[in-house]
Amino acid sequence: MSNKFRNDLTQGSVTKQLVKFSLPLLLSNILQAFYSVVDMVVVGHYCGKASITGVSIGGQINILAAGLALGLSIGGTVLIAQYGGAKKHDEQRKTIGTMTIMYFILSAVVTTVMLILSNSILRVLNTPGSAYSETLAYYRICMYGTIFVFMYNAISAVLRGMGDSKRPLYFVFIATMTNIAFDIVFVGYFDMGAAGAAWATIGSQALSVILSLIFLYKRDFFIDYNLSDFRLDGKKAVTLIKIGFPSAVQNIIVSFSFLALTSLVNSLPNAEVASACQGIGSKVNSFAILPGLALSAAISSMAGQNIGAGEYGRAKRTSEIGVLMAFGISLVVFLIVQLFPYAIMSLFTSEADVITTGAGYLRRTAYDYLFVSITFCVNGLALGAGMSNFALINAIFNSLILRIPLAYFMVNALNWGFNGVGLAIGLAPLGSWLLCAVFLKKEMWKKKKIDL
Repeated sequence: MSNKFRNDLTQGSVTKQLVKFSLPLLLSNILQAFYSVVDMVVVGHYCGKASITGVSIGGQINILAAGLALGLSIGGTVLIAQYGGAKKHDEQRKTIGTMTIMYFILSAVVTTVMLILSNSILRVLNTPGSAYSETLAYYRICMYGTIFVFMYNAISAVLRGMGDSKRPLYFVFIATMTNIAFDIVFVGYFDMGAAGAAWATIGSQALSVILSLIFLYKRDFFIDYNLSDFRLDGKKAVTLIKIGFPSAVQNIIVSFSFLALTSLVNSLPNAEVASACQGIGSKVNSFAILPGLALSAAISSMAGQNIGAGEYGRAKRTSEIGVLMAFGISLVVFLIVQLFPYAIMSLFTSEADVITTGAGYLRRTAYDYLFVSITFCVNGLALGAGMSNFALINAIFNSLILRIPLAYFMVNALNWGFNGVGLAIGLAPLGSWLLCAVFLKKEMWKKKKIDL
């Protein structure tokens, strides 16, 4: 493997390294969120509430598959990072080969299961009849592209683990530009509705994966590989699952909690308007939490390399600086949403009832941006240490114990309707602060979890 892909994160200024490493991740996340938002904007202006609802509900289900891919990729990033910090590059290669095979198998299983259960899932979510066909079309088409979601996450995980956060940015930029062009053609010109947005999404993801593999091949990334490297190494597979599976379950739990809220929203009076507002709100949220997500990924890679090298002080400092940076940026985003909610809603739709209802929803959910940014950064330190169970416990506490019960209580017991859903989303992450404080105070992340 060419050394041009390796970057030593155990040397130099922690702040400078964190900013330099996290900025491409932030830009990558912004681009990914942007092309998801473009689906909603184009569909909203060309097609109306039914298609918005279709993209919203279908997109939330598809996030389950993406969450599984992303969660498992964290295991690869952490293991590759710690092997890099320990200068065990042969073990890195074995890990990459094993992860590749695992991803092919899992993507096939996920695609098959999710397609078989498609109608059952939509019925459980109380999908409005007026939007059912649009939702089903978007969901099924996106499921055909699951392999590309898994492979993109695998490629990004490998590069991040080796300290390279720039090249994943190039790949997602290609996907974003392609997705925008496809959306305009399929939805705007051919009037394909939610199905057009789905084809635009999987088409752009496929192109990104293909071009990224060509790019890596031409830059000699695979120079030390042969076919025998791409096989399941039992020990590596078990380690990847031990680290990545809790993160995958964590992502699934978070997605499930929002799907539960979707079912609740779809049971309310005027469900089509509320569901459209929730869908737009989720897109705004996907932008607002990006600083925390980018810094979490950067912290996990930097902390992983430093822990692998025995530099525990640098790992802790990385987390502390990341928390301050994430909270500062999230505070700015929070203030923008509080001041301009109507303008933000107007970017997605011109329907007055959706704009009015959605503005209040945005203001209530915005509190989530502040609280969750700190949780993400502490999770990043835990993941870098291989303690993915902590992030899982955090997700269970935040999503299942707080968010869902709080929303149902506010809607059914207090009769606050859609306003209660927004407030529950905004306040639920408060509970994670206590867990994070205990985790940092007791320095639990220093306990060795990975045998290199």
